[in-house]
Parts: sequence; C-alpha cells; structure tokens
Amino acid sequence: MAKPATQRPTLPSVGRLGLVAPTARDDLDRLGWNTDAHVELLWSLSRAPEADEALRAIVRLAEALDGDWDELNRALLTDKPLRGRLFGVLGSSLALGDHLVARPQSWHLLAGDVGLPSAEQLVREFVDAAENVTGPAAVPALRSLYRDRLLILAALDVAPTVENEPVLAFSTVGKHLSDLADAALASALVVATRTVCGPDTDVPKLAVIAMGKCGARELNYVSDVDVIFVTDDAAHSSMALNTRVAGELMRFAGDAFFEVDAALRPEGKQGQLVRTLESHVAYYERWAKTWEFQALLKARPAAGDADLGAQYVDALMPMVWTACERPDFVPDVQAMRRRVEELVPAGVRDRELKLGTGGLRDVEFAVQLLQLVHGRTDDALHVSSTVDALAALGEGGYVGRDDAANLTASYEFLRLLEHRLQLQRLKRTHMLPEPDDEEAMRWLARAAHVRPDGQHDAVGVLREELKRQSMRVSRLHAKLFYQPLLESVGSPTVELSASLSAQAAERQLAALGYEGPQSALTHLAALTSHGGRRGRVQQVLLPTLLDWLSDTPDPDAGLLAYRRISEELADERWYLAALRDEGAVAKRLMRVLGTSAYVPDLLLRAPEVIRQYADGPNGAKLLEVEPDGFARSLVASSGRHADPVRAIAAARTLRRRELARIASADLLGLLEVTEVCKGLTSVWVAVLQAALDAVTRASTPAGGPPAVIAVIGMGRLGGKELGYGSDADVMFVCEPVGGAEESVAVKWATSIAEQVRARLGTPSGDPPLEVDANLRPEGRSGPLVRTLASYRAYYAQWVQTWEVQALLRAHCVAGDEDLGQRFLLMIDDIRYPPDGVSASAVQEIRRIKARVDAERLPRGADPNTHTKLGRGGLADIEWTVQLLQLRHAHRIPALHNTSTLETLNAIGAAELIAEGDVDLLRQAWLTATKARNALVLVKGKPTDQLPGPGRQLNAVAQAAGWANGDGSEFLDNYLRVTRRAKTVVRRIFGE
Repeated sequence: MAKPATQRPTLPSVGRLGLVAPTARDDLDRLGWNTDAHVELLWSLSRAPEADEALRAIVRLAEALDGDWDELNRALLTDKPLRGRLFGVLGSSLALGDHLVARPQSWHLLAGDVGLPSAEQLVREFVDAAENVTGPAAVPALRSLYRDRLLILAALDVAPTVENEPVLAFSTVGKHLSDLADAALASALVVATRTVCGPDTDVPKLAVIAMGKCGARELNYVSDVDVIFVTDDAAHSSMALNTRVAGELMRFAGDAFFEVDAALRPEGKQGQLVRTLESHVAYYERWAKTWEFQALLKARPAAGDADLGAQYVDALMPMVWTACERPDFVPDVQAMRRRVEELVPAGVRDRELKLGTGGLRDVEFAVQLLQLVHGRTDDALHVSSTVDALAALGEGGYVGRDDAANLTASYEFLRLLEHRLQLQRLKRTHMLPEPDDEEAMRWLARAAHVRPDGQHDAVGVLREELKRQSMRVSRLHAKLFYQPLLESVGSPTVELSASLSAQAAERQLAALGYEGPQSALTHLAALTSHGGRRGRVQQVLLPTLLDWLSDTPDPDAGLLAYRRISEELADERWYLAALRDEGAVAKRLMRVLGTSAYVPDLLLRAPEVIRQYADGPNGAKLLEVEPDGFARSLVASSGRHADPVRAIAAARTLRRRELARIASADLLGLLEVTEVCKGLTSVWVAVLQAALDAVTRASTPAGGPPAVIAVIGMGRLGGKELGYGSDADVMFVCEPVGGAEESVAVKWATSIAEQVRARLGTPSGDPPLEVDANLRPEGRSGPLVRTLASYRAYYAQWVQTWEVQALLRAHCVAGDEDLGQRFLLMIDDIRYPPDGVSASAVQEIRRIKARVDAERLPRGADPNTHTKLGRGGLADIEWTVQLLQLRHAHRIPALHNTSTLETLNAIGAAELIAEGDVDLLRQAWLTATKARNALVLVKGKPTDQLPGPGRQLNAVAQAAGWANGDGSEFLDNYLRVTRRAKTVVRRIFGE
C-alpha cells in the first residue's frame, strides 16, 4: 500500500464525497488517495450507490492484493470504465465485495474492453471447468467461476451509476443470467453423472427443462431455478440411475450455484423426480391442472440431451394452447388469483415488489392469462418472456400498444429494483426497505440510477416513482383485459389502439368468468354508447369494474345488474361520481352485484344505499345506522300518513332501504350473523308496529277503539333471530276497553289483524311480508284474535305439547306493551311449569321430532345439506335447546329466554351438557344460519337447500363469509360441523 503524503493537498472533504463513516479519511490516507491525481477518482467513488461500503471493500481488496495493489491502483487512475464497474459493484453488493476479497485477482475481469460471452461460450467454459476438477474441489472451483461471471454482469449493470457507461437493457441482464444458469446446470450435470455413474457406466439420457423465469430467459440475480427432468428410458434400472443423477445435480447446484427446485413436475414434490416423455404426456393429458399448463408457458430445454428436451416441448406445447377450453379453466384461474393475494401478509403488502398489489405478479399473471386465451389461434403469442409477450399482445391488438409499452416500462422498473435488492447480499428477496429507513432507500435509489429532480432528493423521487408505477400497474392490470373489449363494442377513445375481433372478445370474456360473453358484450355496448360525460365516465370506470366483477361468483348477473342500476340512475350525477371518486363504493358494489340476486332489486328502488358503501370516519357508512333508531324512524315516518295505504307504503320504503343496507353489509363481511338476525328482526317489528298503528288509526270509531291489541312474536321473530327468508310468526291478543262488549272488541280486533296481514302481504316487488298466525290455538281453524282470558282458558284445558314448545319463543313485538307483558306472564306457568315438564311430554316431543325428521323434509331434498330440516340443521339445534328448556327451566331462571344462542350459553353455564357439546351446537346453528341467509342473498328467494358444487355454491360460500369463496371447502366445513352437532342431538334426544 502507498505511504501517506506528508502534506495533504486541497481535496474534496469526505462529507462532499458522501462518506460518513468515521474511518473514511483514514482509509483514503491508507490507500494513498490524497493527492491531486486522485481527485477524479474520488469523485467517481462518491457516485457509488454506497460510497462508504465501496471504500471499505477497496481497503480490504488492497490488503488482499498486498504487493499487487499498485497495479490496481494505477489502473483505477487511468481506466475510467474500470472505476465505474468496480466502484459500482462494490457500492451495490456486499456479497460480490466479499467474493473479490476472496479472489482479489478477479478485478482484472473488469478492466479494459469487457463484454458478455455468448450462451455457447458460457456452456463451454463451465463444462470444461467441470471436467477439469474432481472430488471436493469441484464445488469451490465452479462456485468461484459462477461468482466471477456474476461479478462481470453486475459490474456492467451498475457501472452507469458511477460513470457514463452504456446501460444494460433489462432483457439483456435476464437473458445472460438465464444463460449463466444453463451453463451452471450443464456443469452440474457433468459432475453429477461422473459422481453417480463413474467412468465406465454409459451416460444416461436425461434432459433438464427450465421453467419459470429461467425458462423465460428473464432470471433474477438470485432465484430458485425451476426445472423438470425428462428421460426416454422407462427401464427400472435406467430410471433409478437417472433419478440418482437428477438428485445429485440438484444437490451439487445448490452447493455451488443456486437452489434447484423441481416442484413444478407432475404431482409436485410427491411425484417422481424423473419421468419418461410418455409419462409426462399421459399426466398432462389426464391429470394436470390449469396452473400446470400456465407454468408450461415458460418451458425450455436448458441442459442435457437437447433432442429429448425439444421433443418434450413439442409434445406438450399443443396442450398449453388448448388449456382455456378446459371446463375448470375459469374457476382455476380465479382460485390462483385469490391464492396469490392471500400469500402476502397485509402488513407488508406495500413493500412487496413481487406479490403486492400493483406488483410483478400482477403483470405476469395478466400476460400469461391473455396468452392462454388468445394463443390458441395466434402463434405470435407463443413466447415465454413477459416482455416479449407484452409486445406480441400489443402487436396483435389484444391490448393497446401504449398500454403494452407502459406496462413493460413499469415491469422493467420493478424488476430493476428487485435485482438491486438481491445484489446487495446475493439473497433472494422481493421486499423493499422499511418506509422510514432513509439510508436503505437512499442506497436503493442510487443503485437504481434514480436522480434528484429539483423538487425531491433521490429518495423522494424513488418513493414517488414507486407509487406511480404501482398505481399504473394496478390500473393497467384491469385495463389490459377490458379496454380492448370496450373498443370491440364500438366505443373507442383517443388513447385506445387495440381492437379485438368479436370472437376474440367473446373468448377473452369467457376466460375471465363470463358464461354469456355475447350478452356481456351487449351490456358493455349499452353502457358505453351514450355520448357526453356519462359515456366517458363509464369508459374510464368499466375496465376496473369488470376486473372486480370477474372475481365474483356470477359476473354475468353482476354486469346485468350494473347496467340496470346505471340506466335507472342515468340522471343522478352523484352515482357515477361516487363510483369514480370513492374506490370503496365501486369495489363493494361490484362484489355485491356479482354475488347476490337479492340486493340488486332493492338497490334499484333504494339507490341511496349505494352512497353508504363509502368509508366513513369509523369504517363503512353501512354500519352507521343503529337498528333501534331506524325502527323508531320507520314508525314515525309511517305515522305521518292518515291513509293506511300511504302509511304502509312509507314503511315499505324505509324497510327496503334498511334491507338493502343490512344485506350489503352482510355480503361485504361487515356484520356478524347475530347482528344480521337482530337487524332483520328490528325491521319486521317496526313494520308490524307501523302497519298496526296505521290500520288502527283508520279503523277506530269516533268513540275510540273498543279494544287494545298486542302482537306476540313467535318462532324466530320472538327469538330475535329472523333470516332474510323468514315469515313473521305471530299471535294476536286483544282486551276490551271503554266498557266495550267482548264480542265487539274481538270482532274489531280481528278486522284490524286481518287488514294488517292483507296489506302487508300485498305483492309490492320487495321481499315478501308474510304474517303467519298458524301457531295460534287450534291453528288455522282457530280464531285469529283472542282475548287474554280466552288464551288463558284454552291453555289451561286444551294446550298440546307442541304448543307449549312453541310458546318458549313467544315475545311481545308490537301493539299494547302492557297487554303483551301480561300475556307473557300468563304463559310463563305454561311454558316453564313449576314442577317441570312431564316425562310423557318429553316422550311426545321425541315422537314429534322423529316424525318431523321422517316426513317434513321436502321430496328430493338432501338431508345432509338442508339447512333447516337436515342433519344437524336449524331444527335439530332449536329442538334440542327447547327440550332442555322444558326439562330444566323451572329450576334455572336463565333458561327463560327466547333466543336460541343465548339459551345455549345459559345451558353451558348451568352445565346441563358438556361445554364441548354446547360449542358444537352453537357452531352448527351459526353455520346453518349463515348458509340459509346466504342462500336467500344469492338466489333472491327463500330456500333451505344448499346447491351442489358449482358457481352457485361458490356464491353461497362467498355470501356466507367463507374466506376464499371456495364452495367445496365451504361445503366440507358445513358437513363436518353439522355431522358433529347431529351426534350431540341424537345423544340428548336418546336419553
């Protein structure tokens, strides 16, 4: 090393050079870089992405070179490209700095006229090196050669950061890394063959097929290399030998170069490591899933027998281009999209370059899907590189050329950042630094050639660019699929340049989940055909809306519903403005429309609820309505009208709005099922009260009403556990007032009750309002209204066991509160007898339950999946709870409760049955209730039978809040939960 000068000339300060390490000045002195001759060299050093790290590495390199340091020192003064390459790579990669210190003479590789060797030259170099080393020396020798080649590429890649060297194109870097991987695999195959077979055994015929980024020739600096092994000999001995060779290749490559991953082979990690070509073909013809054909888009022979590799590609590629015709193509694609999104924890999604929103996977997935859809009829799309595929899609008119160019630029920018992050320590990563890590962000900005722009420093520019690129990818991800579709229906805009044929448009829509692509195109044409602001806003909105719709269970119905709502609200400026300006509104609306047949009709008549899809200060505005406050509002609004028709119409209007709000919040996962049931009960109670008040006002004679009336809720209404498809089970009780005769009072009250039932039951286009009074004494044959005394007399003499059981859920819901409470006090001795229910009554309940199980299930219904009467369904749970109430409520006051869930909690607290059994019953009730509600939301009408596997079951799963909308998983869970609950039910009813 040079001796420090005795007198330091005027040189840039370490601060101006960007050196902040305390030892920086001493390090410069140790190197002798303290004379006027070193000024230009120091300024080059200052432009390194991390100048301190570069300086420290130079000091270590000088110590490693010892007497040969002077040669490098002189070269750095005269060879400007060498300075750029060396300072650039040392300031970008700690790992390559360590490699240079370990092999200090490798600096010569960066001096002079440096270029990248061809693929053939690399293979020859690596294979020769493999053949010249044996035993334990093979790994370090080939690892050093591989790192030397990485050093050259990285130095050329980052040199422009320091000096004005030519910038290597992204495609050049990816291709060279892939060529380098091919060469490494070829050398690993030589070593593996020699290790397994020895010098005297015939070399097996084995082809190594590159997959993933290596297969596409767009590899990262650090990445697993995905491969598939193919042989042409099925003999047991040859297969065993080939498998050993393949295993040794993977082991050696992992030690010397990179991890080799063979998990993309047939049957994944559970499948054979090596298969014959015929075995591969047979597997893909019969068993392969959609994602496996998508993976084959990147397949390329990389090493081993070239002819066999070519035969593999030729045999399987035709299957790739017909994969979109498979019946499970659409659900597979949707499942893949969901799976990718679920892989990234929400807390790091903004930092994930690969899997985050607007990240690399979004681009790759979109491009590959378009290739699969259109590649069947267009050979120009049969390319493996993402960038090449984007260019081909643009040339073919499947995406706009500007969109293809912009997406390519965003993709290459994100890949550049990925490369820089991996170079630093030669570790596999896709994660950006923490947002508040200024030093790490500054290093990344400099390494990625990001410069200040006058308004922001380099870090600020990088942050803005990341935000812009991520937003552009997210926007173009949707536009890529749908903007050409809009042009194909005759609504081009200035920025469009793609034009799909009608057949291509239908094919693309079908692949995105639309079962009626022709109808979908008709809807798109209608939505975008209007001139002026309305049509322009729809053209801007639709690509994103259609993308969100395609991820719902029924995008066809969703698009039709969106068209109907858009046409209904054509003159409402707030509507399109809300969709355009409130991202949450548009996304939530698409999810609701693509899942439910129940809500769209409500929204057509109560469109103001769409505004509540927006986020408010405390979450979604859908949750800002308080049920009790709504009920008071409905009754008050109805009370402003003297005419009962208008009064009930006002009540219907508010009911419609509230149903739309509750159902929307339910579908969006914002409400628990118990809150939904209470909210729906609150709606029914308010409507009953409003209707009773309206009819009573209109029917009251001049001298005042001859009676007071109370409405007793029964069943789920009494338990505050109504579902979307539930009727209102009620009983009417009256009492004469003002000295009226009982017969007159009953007659008047009966007229009131009949009018309430008739007016509420009148068809209105809304979900039905059926008031069912069949649980009254003597059922349909008995009087609709009785006095309190009449009820008391009937129950004292004639009450049947099933009526006692029904009274367990009786609760006053409307009308005269005092009368209602006196009715409940009267029936308490009947439903909670002081000495408990008799043994004969228990036997009667068991007999009735057995009869219900045998006779009540509808013909053709599946007893395993009928949510009400099926195995472990609602009836099973409710009858079990009610039997326990009848047997124990006389001594446990907590069981005096009309709610099934609250009573279950009391049963558990009283230890009447094991807590585990209570939990099984609770889970079954919640599961069946969610499923029953979801069935109504999806089908738009009351039903209790779960559908079989398919789109509708997926919709029910999503409506029921199942995380990924997978109908099969939802059904498996339903069957498991109800089966376990049925075991408890049988045990209790069998005691």
